[in-house]
Amino acid sequence: MSDSLSFAPEDPHVAPGASTRHTRAKGEPRFPDGPKADPAGSHFERRIRSFQPRRSRVTAGQADALQRLWPKWGLDIDGQRVVDLVELFGNTNPAVLEIGFGMGEATARMAAGDPGTNILAVDVHTPGQGNLLGLADRNGLSNIRVGNGDAIILLREMLTPDSLDGLRVYFPDPWPKKRHHKRRLIQPEFLTLAATRLKPGALVHCATDWEPYAEQMLDVLTAHPDFENTQADGGYAPRPGFRPLTRFEGQGLDKGHVVNDLLFRRVQHPDQPTAGD
Repeated sequence: MSDSLSFAPEDPHVAPGASTRHTRAKGEPRFPDGPKADPAGSHFERRIRSFQPRRSRVTAGQADALQRLWPKWGLDIDGQRVVDLVELFGNTNPAVLEIGFGMGEATARMAAGDPGTNILAVDVHTPGQGNLLGLADRNGLSNIRVGNGDAIILLREMLTPDSLDGLRVYFPDPWPKKRHHKRRLIQPEFLTLAATRLKPGALVHCATDWEPYAEQMLDVLTAHPDFENTQADGGYAPRPGFRPLTRFEGQGLDKGHVVNDLLFRRVQHPDQPTAGD
């Protein structure tokens, strides 16, 4: 990877901590040319959410990236149209879906390390969306698209069968309280939906530093008929080289946290037609 690439979380030409505070008229969108506040609106039933929107300050650099780059590289998940990934990225390279990318540094590093793979990265955190767009712009990473909204709606309503070459879910909200376990993303119903959009042989890669959640992920993935563990012993996988160590992860490891990676492959069933049949 080139040493000229910069994955600093802020635009070096903008003063750190600068914000975009201004008085908006009632009903005026926060970013007129950027991501919508609630792209799917009330078009779909309210289900139990696996994510919790986080409100935090958007810096001037992030706001600038959202305004300039969203029309080019952004995707509002409104559930009202089917997305052609070849058209979205402008090429026929393999495409993976990443659900939840935080501030986007790891996503940008993976995109830089594998320019032949397209990454559709989805999150609901506006500062992170702006930060990832800025990283992609500064480092010339044309293989990143940023999705805004609910990944379930994206999978169910907007992606076609066998359109994805991989699925990445890194450090999702563990919802540690027992009464909130139903909010965890990795559940049988989610995997059944994801399997319909993943090509046979596609990899599902999950990582978490919450050991009880890792155990649940392993149990649910192992039991699902559409996936098989890539590890011969049926356990966790070593962290693959393409997944970079994040600052958050490094801090957790320094505190003694255990990070578990899971790598499962989408199974090709004998009676399942292949794409194009």
